[in-house]
Amino acid sequence: MAEPSLTHPGTARIDRWLFAVRLFKSRSLAAQAVAGGRVHVNGERVKAAREVRPGDRVTFVRNAVEFECLVTQVPPRRGPAAQAVRCYEESAASLARTAEFRARMKLAAGLTPRPLERPGKHERALLRRLRGRG
Repeated sequence: MAEPSLTHPGTARIDRWLFAVRLFKSRSLAAQAVAGGRVHVNGERVKAAREVRPGDRVTFVRNAVEFECLVTQVPPRRGPAAQAVRCYEESAASLARTAEFRARMKLAAGLTPRPLERPGKHERALLRRLRGRG
């Protein structure tokens, strides 16, 4: 794998940083989010080649909730989750939005009607057709 950034130490491309701190499962997903205009650094839309450095504010939508964080470190490569969490600080507003979203989803799951028994062979086929999978 290539070095983080030979031109400016302490910086990394935004797509590599998002992948390294485990905010996206793959670098290609991070690059797609950046190319789609869903990632903003310091309030402006960026391209994948944009370098981030400590002190930058990164914002994007994750799970229908706006995620906002402050870059504290630029890791040299993708490491364990415990290390990755120390590379950014999520804002208080973002934490509140995430907590509210989780509460709404928990309430919605509790209000969803559930069948008394598991579906049989024919019911599963109907469910697959309804979901467009078969």
